[in-house]
Amino acid sequence: MRKILLAAALLLALPAWARQIQSAWVQYAPSGAVEARAIVSGKTCPALSADGVDAAMSVRAAADAVFPTVCSAQVPAGAKRLSIGAHALPVAVANPTRILVMGDTGCRIKGRNAQACNDPQQWPFPEMAQKEAELRPDLVIDVGDYLYRESACPAGFSGCAGTPHGDAWPAWDADFFAPAAPLLAAAPWVMVRGNHEDCVRAGKGWLRLLGPLTVDLHVPCRAHLAPYRVPAGAIDLVVLDDANAPDRSVAADMVPVYRSEIAALAAAPAPSWLLMHRPIWGAISGPLDVPIGGNRTLIAAVGQSGVPRPVALMLSGHIHSFEALNYGGKIRVPPQIVAGFGGDKLDRAPRILTGTIFQGDSAVSVEHGLSMPGFGFLMLRKSTRGWQIDVHDARGKIERRCWFRAGRVGCARRR
Repeated sequence: MRKILLAAALLLALPAWARQIQSAWVQYAPSGAVEARAIVSGKTCPALSADGVDAAMSVRAAADAVFPTVCSAQVPAGAKRLSIGAHALPVAVANPTRILVMGDTGCRIKGRNAQACNDPQQWPFPEMAQKEAELRPDLVIDVGDYLYRESACPAGFSGCAGTPHGDAWPAWDADFFAPAAPLLAAAPWVMVRGNHEDCVRAGKGWLRLLGPLTVDLHVPCRAHLAPYRVPAGAIDLVVLDDANAPDRSVAADMVPVYRSEIAALAAAPAPSWLLMHRPIWGAISGPLDVPIGGNRTLIAAVGQSGVPRPVALMLSGHIHSFEALNYGGKIRVPPQIVAGFGGDKLDRAPRILTGTIFQGDSAVSVEHGLSMPGFGFLMLRKSTRGWQIDVHDARGKIERRCWFRAGRVGCARRR
């Protein structure tokens, strides 16, 4: 009883803003702008303190029946210390050399297809986020799919009993913001939209909470956002919204949109990394464990033109595995890393992906590729020779060491 009373007294002793702030973080916006954001229980916004100078934050999205108030403010260039109330915030690094990559972190509940969200062995994201924060990255890239709790936990299944669900703040908090809190405090983020954040699923929440553009609450949901660029020192990151690109069929109305956006990559600075949720040429296990895959909409958009040369590397998720892929064939395609193994139910992919058959595409093949089982995340470290890629498991242990250099990705043999 004394501990409860002491905890209550400490809570009441906090400033009012500290009690109202439910989450706070820093993320990149188009053209390299850096934003501080906060989710608060009240109707007005706190101040952002930058190097001891306070500036008012603006209401990004007013509270409604299912979401609290979302606040935002642009971070002054060159700021060395940031905070919102009692929340210390990370500062953007001009030339990040330690980049953490992860994706598909939510806990799947859709009808009878339910993951044991209460079991850290089955849903390791909360513990994994703590391990990721301890690595002190300069930048976090999330390749999408934040919210998987689409429906109520099935009756009689204790693995997710009591969990909230749907595109509303309680589910967003349970699936992403609460478990990600240590990592949100550790580094600025680049947020990529996943197919679970399309307008049919959790688009409303994503646009108001994490989306890169201002929110228009009079528009129910924006199905597609134009690509935007994030300068990151020696590299440029280009974020492509392909949440609305079906894998197994061709969305004829979207093909010219993606074709134009991919062609426009020719004007990006070199080298650029293309960040998207759905990989254009990713692989899963087909019949007899033969690797198959490919996004038919995006393949149709690329056509015979290939991916423009300023793009040196592609990063994506969507397939719940780690994959490193080098391509060959008739058109130019940079290497691909898939990092969709951050917490949701894992997909089966053959260990060796060389020779993968892509649906609707005879111009591209996997010259050399591999996958790895299990949950985890990536830490990319800049070196004089390129980028070292450490593949971590859910407990933070390095399972394999890979690299990206000289236009290719590769991994050392297992010991």
